[in-house]
Amino acid sequence: MPFNSITRLRLHSFFTLPGFLREAQLSSAQAAKSAGFLGGALLPERRMVFWTRTAWESEADMKAFRDSAAHRAVMPKLIDWCDEASVAHWEGEVASDWAEIYRRMVEVGRTSRVRRPTEAHQQKRFLPMKRWMPENPISRKA
Repeated sequence: MPFNSITRLRLHSFFTLPGFLREAQLSSAQAAKSAGFLGGALLPERRMVFWTRTAWESEADMKAFRDSAAHRAVMPKLIDWCDEASVAHWEGEVASDWAEIYRRMVEVGRTSRVRRPTEAHQQKRFLPMKRWMPENPISRKA
């Protein structure tokens, strides 16, 4: 059964955007070449919120990606770049419906450590999703 991983990151400053976008591109390229990657996408939302959805053959495949290369290098930076950060995981059909992804984040998501958390982050509250751009697919590369 596929393993889904969802992240929601809110940047606290416009000045972190260039570095974040560069690192997101590197992590996406890494995911596309990673063993067990089934597919995914990045979704920019209003208020400098960025969502990712990735699907994996197994939790072990997702963890191998998470703990290596570009993704591992960017994770410590997010503590300073973000004022809201959360993640959700579950096994099941590959998630691609953003309303369902939002519902899952609200129900089973957990917050990640950030240095300057917003009140919403501290209370694990997520504003309803308001998409303003189309998703950017991440396709598997051989």
